[in-house]
Amino acid sequence: MERTAVNPWEWSIKLGYNQAEVINGATRQVICAGQTAVDENGAPQHPADMRAQISLALDNLEAVLKRAGMDLSNVVKLGVYATDVDDALKNFDLMGMRFGPHQVAPPMTLLGVTRLAIPGLLFEIEATAMA
Repeated sequence: MERTAVNPWEWSIKLGYNQAEVINGATRQVICAGQTAVDENGAPQHPADMRAQISLALDNLEAVLKRAGMDLSNVVKLGVYATDVDDALKNFDLMGMRFGPHQVAPPMTLLGVTRLAIPGLLFEIEATAMA
């Protein structure tokens, strides 16, 4: 699979994502449901702690991708939902720590929401991956 970044402007690169990517040569696609800060039984973890919830949601995303035979380097699109966008952005260094070593900056949308499906959850991340 070959990825070519499309960035008519430079500002989003500084925030860790491309405006678009052209994907060539992909033969498999995985569409991941939104991953949150829940344990293996679906119980919410880390109440009122955005940083810990982002970290666990990323752990869960990586677990799903691994089960599908992929990793974060295969992610080509992210959808992020947060109950407090400012708090999420304060902790977005976690995104860079996870995606940076893979040298990818998938296009992303971040939306503020009033709540997520399970009360107490603050952050959710969904992904599309290709290989």
